[in-house]
This record gives sequence, C-alpha cells and structure tokens, in this order.
Amino acid sequence: MSRFWSSIVHNITPYIPGEQPKLNNLIKLNTNENPYPPSPKVLDALREEIADSLRLYPDPYADRVKTTLASLYTLSPQHVFAGNGSDEVLAFLFQALLKHDHPILFPDVTYSFYPVYCQLYEIPYKAIPVTADLDINLDDYCHPNGGIIFPNPNAPTGLPVSQTDIEKLLLRNTESVVVIDEAYVDFGTESSISLIQKYPNLVVVQTLSKARSLAGLRVGFAIGHPELIEALERVKNSFNSFPLSRFAITGAVAALEDQDYFEKTRQQIIRTRDILMAHMEEMGFFILPSRANFIFVHHPNYNARDLAQQLRMRSIVVRHFPFPRINQYLRITVGTDEQCNALLAALTEILS
Repeated sequence: MSRFWSSIVHNITPYIPGEQPKLNNLIKLNTNENPYPPSPKVLDALREEIADSLRLYPDPYADRVKTTLASLYTLSPQHVFAGNGSDEVLAFLFQALLKHDHPILFPDVTYSFYPVYCQLYEIPYKAIPVTADLDINLDDYCHPNGGIIFPNPNAPTGLPVSQTDIEKLLLRNTESVVVIDEAYVDFGTESSISLIQKYPNLVVVQTLSKARSLAGLRVGFAIGHPELIEALERVKNSFNSFPLSRFAITGAVAALEDQDYFEKTRQQIIRTRDILMAHMEEMGFFILPSRANFIFVHHPNYNARDLAQQLRMRSIVVRHFPFPRINQYLRITVGTDEQCNALLAALTEILS
C-alpha cells in the first residue's frame, strides 16, 4: 500500500526511540529515565485529579504550568510555552522558527531527532562536526543560517557547553534563532534561561521527563521572548489545541512545586554517576566527562556492540548507536546504586 504514501513518507528516515524491552529481571539503562519515582506530591495530586472533571477538556494553554514555570524563573507566563513532551515542543519550534531559506545548523553528533524534523518539514540543514574530543565548538557556527540548535549538555555525549561560549554565539548570531535543548541540564550544567531577557532570539527547551521523573506524563516547555512564544502558540493551535491532559498539567505543577524532592533525587543521581564513572575508569573504560544522567563510554579492547549484547544476555540493557564516529561507544543511563553495582558486576564478569 506504499503507493499511497506521500513523497515525504517515502523519503523520511524516522527517529528510532530507545527500546522498551520485555525481559525478566530487567535493569533498564538505555533510555535515560529517572530511576526514582516522581515526588509523592505528584502522586497525591494525580489521585485528586480523578474526578468528574475528566469529562471536560483540559485548559488548552496549560496556564497553571506556565504560571508555575514563570514564577520559578522570575519571568512572565508570556515567556513560556508548554507542550506534550519536549519532542513536541521541538517539532513546533522547527516549524515556527527554524524553517527559512538558509540551512539550520546543529552538531553532527547530537540528538538524532533533529535531522528527522528537517526531513519531515523540508528544512535545509548543515551538520557541523564536533571536535576530535566530541565537544561542540560554537566558533564553528559562524555561517549564514536559518537557526542554530544544539543540546546542552549534548546527547549522546553528555558534554556541556559553557555559558561564556553560548553568550559569544548569541552576540554574533543576532539574525536567527538560537535554540538550546536542555533536556539534561539539571544534572550538572548551567541553564541558559538566565539569558532569555538579554537575548530576544534565544529559546531554551526543557522537559520534565528526566530530572522530574515524569516521562510517562509527557510534559515539556520552551522559554523565550514573548514574540517567539507566540509563534509556537500559532503553530500549536493549528495542529493540536489541547496538547496537555488534565493529568499532565496537574502532575507537572506538583513536580515543579516540590523543589526539595527534585534537589534530593538529582543530587543522588549526580553522586551515583560520579562513582560509576570512577569504577568504570578503573576497569579500563574511556569515559567522557558527562554532565547528564547518563555516561558515554568505550573500552579500547572490546567491541561496543558485543559488550551491549553480553550485557543484554544478563538482562541489562544499554544503548549502542551504530553511527560514524561513535559506533564504539555505549550510552549508559545512571540508575540506582543497586542497578549500577549490578552493571559493574556484569562488566567485571564479561571483561574477565
């Protein structure tokens, strides 16, 4: 039946999400989910939301989410856009702010959804090579462009970009939008939200899936100048006027308001990450200095794909990317201390 497909469907290469395997006694370290449950206040709020009001549509603008975020970052609600996960927010951004005559720029080793959006929305793009050390060098982005987008920290490497370098980019790139995808920023990287008031062409995207443990509710947001946010609203309201459910809105607000729980769990993940990195370095792994809730590693004496398969045989799932420059690396989500100890035990057995 593919003869009925549009030309876009024929030509596109879809994004492949991390596997959701069904294995017994699974230790799932492949999709960067938070190993800890959401705040207890989220669960309490969701229980209260189960009411007769579920027969009604949710607030199409998710004003409670916007107001909570605006208060958190000392901005106005007009600076905030809320969407059904950061992937949907990014999709609206590509359509609303990045579709121009000049190509958009992003790293060649980065979140693999970016080229998919470009294919889907027929946006020209140019992939800028990361350095030999897999760092993003923003000095390489001095080209005419229809926009610039990159994660900070980058995915799948976990490497951060400094605020100094970001400001230098914003000072010289004033004629197009700069989008910073901060899905993992809470695990040790400085957010650029503090620069929003200073640079009207800056948009920062975040998610509640990682540090707030709400991957199952799908809540993401963008923060930027109100004129840029208005563009996102116009696209959203031409596509899906009710993106966030009542549960998503309620859970998001409760998670954002419980800063103590957020701080406790993110600091635990950072501690576990650093301990895991130290142990794996002792085992001979080369590990990039991650500032995310995952690590990016390779072993000089072992094939990455074979290692992933050996771990899978032990019900431990990590992610291998069969792409140029990184096909000998594994991305490993930071789990609980118990999960990471099981990973280390399995690797000791495999490497011996």
